[in-house]
Amino acid sequence: MTYTLITANRNYSSWSLRPWILMKALEIPFVDEIVYFEEDNYERFREFAPNGQVPCLKDHRDDGSSRTIWDSLAIAEYLAERHGGCWPDDSEARTWARCAAAEMHGGFAPLRNICPMNVGVRARLHQIDPGLQRNIDRIGELFAQGQDEFGGPWLAGDRFTIVDAFYAPVAYRVRSFDLDIGVAGRAWVDRLLAHPAMLDWERQALAEPQREIGHEEEMAAVATVLADFRVG
Repeated sequence: MTYTLITANRNYSSWSLRPWILMKALEIPFVDEIVYFEEDNYERFREFAPNGQVPCLKDHRDDGSSRTIWDSLAIAEYLAERHGGCWPDDSEARTWARCAAAEMHGGFAPLRNICPMNVGVRARLHQIDPGLQRNIDRIGELFAQGQDEFGGPWLAGDRFTIVDAFYAPVAYRVRSFDLDIGVAGRAWVDRLLAHPAMLDWERQALAEPQREIGHEEEMAAVATVLADFRVG
């Protein structure tokens, strides 16, 4: 099998980061294809993904056909069916990891909306409302619980798995906005940011000249930018 993973801007695309970091960390080979955000993403992205969004995985067959898998959770589960190590081996850890990953996939709306992912930027939020604070507290609780119950250093044990990949965008948000998620949570963030695959993603993000006005305006609306490490 040969995979092509289609993603968008390294600075902004938190959903793209999930399967990308998973495949890189687990050394699952793939062709890396970037389609940058523009004003009308939907119609452009519909050319390769039925939902008009990224990420999108193409599984190419030997006979020349291919299968399309869309949505980051579906991609992760598809890979887990075909490659060992995507979920923890231990049943308790695996159950917890699935719940935590699903919680991230379907929840944390205030964190997503108020703290957009922008890898190269450091900013100070204008305010932290109660909804966002609950999200921050829950992130800290999850990160501490996972490491405490399963021994760390990753969220569900001694190996990087899907649950770490699903919270990878949170690591950039924590750093960008200096969110207080507790000592254990920050230790995981620092560990993840030092992972070779995350360093590679960040290197690409900082070198990326493309800017998408909508994402930039989201940041400006909620925070004061203190530093911008991107080129240009």
